[in-house]
Amino acid sequence: MQVLSRVLLLVTAWWSLAAFAAGMGYDDAQHLLLRTGFAPTEAEVQATARLSRREAVEKILAAATSRARTPPPTWVDEPPRWPRRLKDLSEEEKQALFREEIRRSLELRAWWYREMLATPSPLTERMTLFWHNHFVSSQQKVKVAQLMYRQNQLLRSEALGNFATLLHAIARDPAMVLYLDSASNRRGQPNENFARELMELFTLGAGHYTEQDVKEAARAFTGWSLDRASGEFRFHPRLHDDGRKTVLGHSGMLDGDDVIDILLAQPATAEFIVTKLWREFVSPEVDLAEVRRLAEVFRSAHYELKPLLRALFLSDAFWARENRGALIKSPVELLVGTVHQFGLDDLDARLLAVAGRSLGQDLFAPPNVKGWPGGEAWINSTTLLARKQILARMFRAEEMPVDGRDGPMAGKGMRPLFDAARFFDGFPGGEAERRTQVQRLVLGEAPRPPLAADDRLEFLRQLVLDPAYQLK
Repeated sequence: MQVLSRVLLLVTAWWSLAAFAAGMGYDDAQHLLLRTGFAPTEAEVQATARLSRREAVEKILAAATSRARTPPPTWVDEPPRWPRRLKDLSEEEKQALFREEIRRSLELRAWWYREMLATPSPLTERMTLFWHNHFVSSQQKVKVAQLMYRQNQLLRSEALGNFATLLHAIARDPAMVLYLDSASNRRGQPNENFARELMELFTLGAGHYTEQDVKEAARAFTGWSLDRASGEFRFHPRLHDDGRKTVLGHSGMLDGDDVIDILLAQPATAEFIVTKLWREFVSPEVDLAEVRRLAEVFRSAHYELKPLLRALFLSDAFWARENRGALIKSPVELLVGTVHQFGLDDLDARLLAVAGRSLGQDLFAPPNVKGWPGGEAWINSTTLLARKQILARMFRAEEMPVDGRDGPMAGKGMRPLFDAARFFDGFPGGEAERRTQVQRLVLGEAPRPPLAADDRLEFLRQLVLDPAYQLK
């Protein structure tokens, strides 16, 4: 009996080693790269398929960056230009100001799209986008494009860094100071906007604080403002309420940093962040037991994000078959993923910015303080039709205008955007095998009978118009 047990152990160990040596395989690799970045290329999937799940996750986390590699617009380092009161401007000056704001807005969005395509760490950009929708601010209210750029750099610097560090920094971020009216928060006349969103949307979530907590926290942040000459954060001691305050049962001469530390000490904060990340990377259906387990990992790591993401990406739920294809791609994921996967290098990034806006995700301009709701909200009769129109146009041999006056990414002129023959040459085998493998890469599921299309370009167009292409 002992001999049999030893044999079984040896066989089990051998199979484990063999599986480790063989790597996770194609389907797992495709799933991991799609969830942690944008749609992968065939070469990226093949390289990742040779790794174990843990090896692949460690490689993705190790590749994280904290700075953009794409040169930003030339004006980002200029001193901020604060908009004058419109009533003091002539009609000509108003139109010039409006055109300049539109131009810079488009340049900034196009720059971020280019960075998402050029980055060596797609997960960094995915997390920067996640934080952009968590710590919401909008250029429509902030008005100063330089400040929106600086905030984007801040979010990237801690995208996979430390949540506590990021939370303290975002409270001082000039774009956030303007967006949530901290500049008007002063002793005797507290503005509660930032304190409320700090608790409801940034840390605890609704139901874990009282109105009195909000009022007291607002007093703690009085005097937090910015210097208009430089656009930098500035604390005004004379405008600060230095009296005694009580927030979530903690009393003292609290300032803003004290309040943030109190919020970080609450278990609800870690669970709130983990729940949002679960819906971002795993499933719209939340496993509360798993959320609590991962939240404990998060708190034990002192809010370091890499330990949390490692545990999340190695969880059984992340790899579960029932959770694959359960998430809807955001407009940005759909656009960037398509350009990256198919190598549409000639596509002007300004077109992506225009297309993203038409699909409901206008970068640097979330709809409200709660951000884009995501999930099924991305898909309705209007946006689904627009998605299909844009995807179909990407695979046309036509040039497309930046302004989109004839519809999102409408075609004008003639030049090949996509070389279907070159794309297919990246796959081995005969035509039938190539089509099967292309279908597997693009739709991320077990191969089905290849679509009936004699022309390769039409075959690819049918793939991206398949409902499964909208999922990840």
